[in-house]
Amino acid sequence: MITLFCIHPKGFNVGNEVIHLALRHLLHQAFGRVVNVISLPAISRFESHVKAGLSSKTIHEINQYGHGVIVGGGNLYENGQLTVDGDALPMLEPPMLLFSLSRGRIHDRNWKLVTRTDVMPDRTIEALNRKASFSLARDQATYDHLQGLGIEKCQLGACPTIFIDQVADRLPRLTEGDRSGVLLSVRNPELMNIPLRRQASVRDDITRLIAFLRDLGLGPIRLLCHDHRDIPFATTFSDIEYLYTGDVYYYLSLLRTCTLSVSYRLHATLPCMSFGTPSINISYDERCQSLMETVGLGDWNIEMTGDDDVVAQVADRYRRLEELPEIRAGVRAHWDSLQKLNLDVLKQFRAQVEELAQVND
Repeated sequence: MITLFCIHPKGFNVGNEVIHLALRHLLHQAFGRVVNVISLPAISRFESHVKAGLSSKTIHEINQYGHGVIVGGGNLYENGQLTVDGDALPMLEPPMLLFSLSRGRIHDRNWKLVTRTDVMPDRTIEALNRKASFSLARDQATYDHLQGLGIEKCQLGACPTIFIDQVADRLPRLTEGDRSGVLLSVRNPELMNIPLRRQASVRDDITRLIAFLRDLGLGPIRLLCHDHRDIPFATTFSDIEYLYTGDVYYYLSLLRTCTLSVSYRLHATLPCMSFGTPSINISYDERCQSLMETVGLGDWNIEMTGDDDVVAQVADRYRRLEELPEIRAGVRAHWDSLQKLNLDVLKQFRAQVEELAQVND
């Protein structure tokens, strides 16, 4: 029996679970059977686990009975939240796939794109890619950075959540009261990597968005929190309900059945686009903007800037919602080619995994 280790972000954000679910679906397609998948957090900071990341302990355990390692998906290059023991890494024996990893820049006080202070060092990125058998970048900005480091094995694979509609038959049925209305996916401004003065105006933007959406008469409006750290911010809107679930299946059901999604959260927008749910996305960093462009939705995306009127831009997208089915149809072939690329890489990974399993077992 094949045993894989998957080292990926866990933390508090349900979006990470959406990515992992989409990866598991691709794994089943590529391997054509159930395989053992041992899920480990990328870093122990958000978990009680002692075992995390590519530490000497986990590498030792992987070498004992693992047949392959997948790192990702997530923005692990960007935030450096992957434990890597540089001395132990060369000792890793099973093949490794770096899957859908991203590295984007953030805006400084002058709204210029700059590298994060907690970014994974290039020497670590290079070491990981040197050891990996396969490497898939999540977006064009990440791919360009890796190419600039001379990492030629990297391919541009995008995010597997654009294929999440393929698991729709596994989602629970919601009650009628939860199956309609507008979901406004928010992020606590204190967690947004934008200038402080722009953080201060996010609440006003959302207040105006709520008023605009109420005037549309699309049913109840609810704030959707992806992370329990968003809840303190959501509670400051006393006249509107907020939702939070750490259950990825109920979370996806909410997105699939809502009337409209307006989102500051990429992993609300991409599943909605996959399901065909009308969705308007607001990005505020390079990671999001680059991925929206990578999957062919850059022109539909709203890119927050220092002095823009987000509400006016949301109103513009709402007036043009009838264009969205055509936009989705226009990117379908591109998404199909991305899925083929992901599956091709996973099947090549499977071949190496099965070869090791035959030798060792």
